[in-house]
Amino acid sequence: MPELPDEVEAGDLDTEVRRSLLGMPKVMADLVARHLVATGALLDSDPERALLHARFARRKAARVGVVREAAGLAAYHAGEWNEALVELRAARRLAGGPGHVAVMADCERALGRPERALDLARTPEARQLPADQAVELRIVVAGARRDMGQLDAAVVELQGADLDPARPQPWSARLFYAYADNLLAADRGEEALRWFINAAQADSEDETDADDRAVELASELGRTIEGTPLPKSTSRAERPAGGTTARAPERSGPASGSPSGDRAAGTAADEPGTPSAEDAGAADTGREEATGTGADGGVPPGGSASPSPEVPSEGNLDGRDHAGEAETEHRPNQED
Repeated sequence: MPELPDEVEAGDLDTEVRRSLLGMPKVMADLVARHLVATGALLDSDPERALLHARFARRKAARVGVVREAAGLAAYHAGEWNEALVELRAARRLAGGPGHVAVMADCERALGRPERALDLARTPEARQLPADQAVELRIVVAGARRDMGQLDAAVVELQGADLDPARPQPWSARLFYAYADNLLAADRGEEALRWFINAAQADSEDETDADDRAVELASELGRTIEGTPLPKSTSRAERPAGGTTARAPERSGPASGSPSGDRAAGTAADEPGTPSAEDAGAADTGREEATGTGADGGVPPGGSASPSPEVPSEGNLDGRDHAGEAETEHRPNQED
């Protein structure tokens, strides 16, 4: 049994989660609760130790859905992809609901099975996800498309009505960052720069390294960023590559949160007229890899337009539209 710190108490566990343990003897329920608390406390800072606590709780309460969920999330953070899939599937069977579809899809990516990640995104459970998890799934699906070499399709996967700097949401920084990163992979550097700036401005929690990426890309493009307030960077030593999540440094998939059972309300909206990723994927097949763009050199066929922040053309880059200074450029519908 992994050692529990004295300060970890069963009463610290989320009330809803504790309620799920009521069918157990009190002494055992309290022990499992303390290990779940330890799991949540260590999830980001020491995922391997968190997984040890989650595995102990799972051995004692294998028929409790929230315990299997905690074990799955801990395994995911620790990079134990197969174990995470097994536990999260079990949690969904036991507790019902859509489960952690985005996390499961990211595990499939990590195991080198991007096609299975796409299959998960097409399931009925994926359509039941709350807005924040639906965005995370889009980010994972875009990554799966990119794994398959479908760079334009990856960009399309992230487009939608919520890709709008004027209407920031709690997930906007990660969404904008993923969009910028995939634009850059598709050799659309000017657009990527705009969206790294948008991500940096939306990133009040310092979740990403969008500010650094914006400065680096501006330098590569021969631009300067003036007049744009970017968040002050803290130390990047503990940041993963890509800067989008605190777990699994080699990947850029979802941030899964803690096993508290809390869920946000709402669903992610797709804007009418946005081309499907399958259409973009087909176009991608005929695209020369050296260009990094679609067959027509830019916007996928059928994309409707919505404005993006303009990059001034005279080497001064502030990421915001200025009336009378630059013409508004139209881009595909934004939006994962």
